[in-house]
Amino acid sequence: MIEKEILEKYRTIAVVGCSRDPNKPAHYVPRYLKEHGYRIIPINPFAEEVLGEKAYPSLLDVPGDIEVVEVFRPNKEAQEIVKMAVEKGAKAVWLQEGIVSLEASRMAREAGIKFVMDKCMMKEHMRYFK
Repeated sequence: MIEKEILEKYRTIAVVGCSRDPNKPAHYVPRYLKEHGYRIIPINPFAEEVLGEKAYPSLLDVPGDIEVVEVFRPNKEAQEIVKMAVEKGAKAVWLQEGIVSLEASRMAREAGIKFVMDKCMMKEHMRYFK
C-alpha cells in the first residue's frame, strides 16, 4: 500500500494547517507522528511555533527539503497546496480524512508525487506499525 510506503520511507512531514489547539486533529495527529520519530514542520501563518517546532506561514517559506506534505485544509485549497508541494520538490502529498480533491490527485500524479487522500496518517501508522 502506498500509505505504508510513505510512512516507512519518508521522515520529514510539513503539516499544512497545523493547529495549536490540542483538541483538533491538526494538532494531535502531528504530535503523534512527532512522538513516533517523524520530523514535523508546522505550516500555520498565525503561529510562531507549534509542537515545539518553528512554524512557517507557507510551504514555500520552509528552508530545505520537504518529503511529505500533510494537509489539514479545506478541499478547495488542495490544488494550490499541491502546486506548492511540486515547487518544493515534495515526494508525497497526504490529504487527511475528509479532504478530497480529484484535481489535486491528478496534479500530484502528473508531477510524479505520491498521493493519498481522505485518510488519517495517525490511523494508518497505527494500522501498519502497532
